[in-house]
Amino acid sequence: MIKTKKIYNIILVLSGLFLLSFVVCLFTGYVAKAGPLLTIFFILLAISFYGYMQLRSYVYTVMIFAAVSLAMYYPEYFLEVNGFKLTGLITPLIQVIMFGMGTSMSAGDFLAVAKEPKGVFVGVTAQFIIMPLSGYLLALISGFPGEIAAGIVLIGCSPSGMASNVMAYLARANLALSLTITSIATLVAPFLTPLLMKMLAGEFIAIDVLTMMWGIVKMIIIPIGAGLIFNKLIRGKSTWIDKVMPIVSMAGIALIIVVITAAGRDSLLDIGLLLILLVLIHNIFGYTMGYWYGRFFRLSEKDCRTIAIEVGMQNGGLASAIANNLGKIATMGLAPAIFGPLMNVTGSVLASFWHKRPIPEKSSVEAQGKI
Repeated sequence: MIKTKKIYNIILVLSGLFLLSFVVCLFTGYVAKAGPLLTIFFILLAISFYGYMQLRSYVYTVMIFAAVSLAMYYPEYFLEVNGFKLTGLITPLIQVIMFGMGTSMSAGDFLAVAKEPKGVFVGVTAQFIIMPLSGYLLALISGFPGEIAAGIVLIGCSPSGMASNVMAYLARANLALSLTITSIATLVAPFLTPLLMKMLAGEFIAIDVLTMMWGIVKMIIIPIGAGLIFNKLIRGKSTWIDKVMPIVSMAGIALIIVVITAAGRDSLLDIGLLLILLVLIHNIFGYTMGYWYGRFFRLSEKDCRTIAIEVGMQNGGLASAIANNLGKIATMGLAPAIFGPLMNVTGSVLASFWHKRPIPEKSSVEAQGKI
């Protein structure tokens, strides 16, 4: 055990040396050739993180950073293969992910709405009020070209993703409420997302509501419906799918982010730092306002934490697929591509913070009684 720990420590030190080498190249004018150094740094960092229990939740995100580094330095390898444009994989990948979500659900799951109607109502309304409006305001002050600004609004108008459920679990929040909010928000997204985009992003780009609506229906409603039917017919006979789908989902989201990064590389080099800052503000604002929105409606501390995570963590993969369907993956898809890995970092930090501050049972019960 001690020897293994030393190995991870050595790998961590090696990662630091590669980072130092990259920084030297950065300040000596050789940054254009330093791609391998940055990529190896992230790979070694991810491996070293696996040796520390408190850092393991960051391994996936750090590996995405490694892949994004490759896409930024060598975009030509992530644009097409033998004439096939890799952007063509985005929609099918989202459909597979949504099918997996459907296989993990059943009609009984929606009974939770009847059991916790207030929490679900607060969570879903917060989702489609706070993030779209804050995205619109950030897009207005950004000064970005219309399509890139619209991408900030798009991530705000998207529903929460499955990553929020994982973070809710780690934060010791209300997992049942988290799952229900994600499910309901995802199912109403085909109708609310296009309408919100028309209202808030219409001044940045032209929005065809019906076309966007049908595109989202194909990516959400049909695959989830198929997953529900699959679950109903083969319940208990396909436990392997529960093990495989999370891996497929993570790999799918990683590939989507890499393809978008490669396609929008030139735009990212021009506005990357500012876009990252605005996306980070959007993300943190979602956590903060989501929490206090729950407090305003006198929800329990546990439910307020759940609402915060649900509002702050959006489905970046779905937003990217919508941008791709509109033929604007290299511009409108940039904000969602950045939001995805960034929210995993901030979400992990927030979940870890709350995990170390469990809610006393007494205060939780008292809070529930005041509702």
